[in-house]
Amino acid sequence: MITSNTTRLFLCETSGSGRGRMANWAEQLQRELAGRGLAVASIPGKGRGLVASRTFFPGEVIISQEPYASTSNKILVGSSCDHCFASDNLRKCSVCRVTWYCSSDCQKVEWKLHQLECRAMAALTEDRKKMLTPTIRLMVRLVLKRKLQNEKVIPSSCIDNYYLVDALESHISEVDENQLVLYAQMANLVDLILPSVELDLKEIAHTFSKFACNAHTICDSELRPLGTGLYPVISIINHSCVPNAVLTFDGRTAYVRALQPIGKDEEVSISYIETAAVTKKRQNDLKQYFFTCTCPRCVKGSEDDALLESYRCKNQACDGFLLPESGEKAYTCQKCSISRDEEEVKKMTREIVLLSDKASSLLKSGRKIDTTEAGSIYKTIEQLEQKLYHAFSITLLHTRETLLKIYMELQDWQTALTYCKSTIPVYERVYPPFHPMIGLQFYTCGKLEWLLECTEDALKSLTKAADILRITHGTKSQFMKELFGKIEEARAEVSFRLSSGPGHDEQFS
Repeated sequence: MITSNTTRLFLCETSGSGRGRMANWAEQLQRELAGRGLAVASIPGKGRGLVASRTFFPGEVIISQEPYASTSNKILVGSSCDHCFASDNLRKCSVCRVTWYCSSDCQKVEWKLHQLECRAMAALTEDRKKMLTPTIRLMVRLVLKRKLQNEKVIPSSCIDNYYLVDALESHISEVDENQLVLYAQMANLVDLILPSVELDLKEIAHTFSKFACNAHTICDSELRPLGTGLYPVISIINHSCVPNAVLTFDGRTAYVRALQPIGKDEEVSISYIETAAVTKKRQNDLKQYFFTCTCPRCVKGSEDDALLESYRCKNQACDGFLLPESGEKAYTCQKCSISRDEEEVKKMTREIVLLSDKASSLLKSGRKIDTTEAGSIYKTIEQLEQKLYHAFSITLLHTRETLLKIYMELQDWQTALTYCKSTIPVYERVYPPFHPMIGLQFYTCGKLEWLLECTEDALKSLTKAADILRITHGTKSQFMKELFGKIEEARAEVSFRLSSGPGHDEQFS
């Protein structure tokens, strides 16, 4: 999301050594990317994008980057290390009482930046510390890193310098007035936190706008959010609802890997949003990025959307979906032409909404007895939705995902496994073949089957998971090493049982 003539505009507005430094960094970036088989190019209708200058194969790392600035999601709680995002052995900084580290090594790496941040945060009142949202903290860290790089206290590089941040598109002219006021207030708060740093409040407000459409959510290997980071080079990559690459993280390091062969001169694309949704929902989710997606899925739209949001045929033996009948108060199956009364559909929908509200309220209590009751209600909802919605319905999928989460929490592994398996066919329809969500769902199936001592099934599921996740996650992370270890353990147990013969099971039954 770097505009096509960013460098030229920057050079026009900057004089003297600033123009020279910007041109120098831009040339160095292009050389660096060229060495990786990449180039920044102007993409019609999109501004700038990242284009392959050689072929990339599935699972190959296209580009990796450390964040220019990053922060944990839960600042005062201490859910992860502020440097590497690990969650074990955390210790709070004894001075500022805000920052957490998992080791002295992480603390040393961060020290030059943190000593400035520490001094500023230690001076804050407890009430002011509570105002340190992740976005405010991200800005504080970005400002301090820029200061340290300008003073040459810490090094800059062609993929790690403020000029790349400066070149990001803010879309500030398209931001509504209420949001502009909020950005101005946030800029003033940063000014209060960093009284010793001379700030351009207008520039800070513009940078907050850049965060909104350029920052990435840092997730763990199972796609659970950990924090937020600004990756200026990766932000060049444009969106597609049918991407040819995927963004994952190992700690705070971002990796973009190819999901399919990407040929020379082909644009690299990732997804900015959850793509298991109909076109209208995806386009609405993309509004924060200030563009309209024209990928093949968004252009095609209608048939996919009809399956994902449609009602099912009244004939249980038919797998068709219903379409509204023009001028009639009914829906007609596009396959067998059987009609379903609109009032019947509305009645079932109202019943589902009432039950959903009740179940959702019970889940909020956090009590086991309420979670159990919520599970029973969601089971009823799922039964109603099976009668109302098509098998590939996103609504039905979300209900089953909720049931999976509930029964995992209740440690009812068999029920959880049933719902886990029921989600996979929909995942395989809405996601590309090599997508982390599919791999992780097979991984969850495998773990549940292992707990239920269905070792052969666990081996099959974990192997399917590994076949996908080695493409999306690589093979070197701790998560993948543990997955490979589980597969070897399951394979050894299956081999042992087969070699022992049927008498082995009878002996231990």
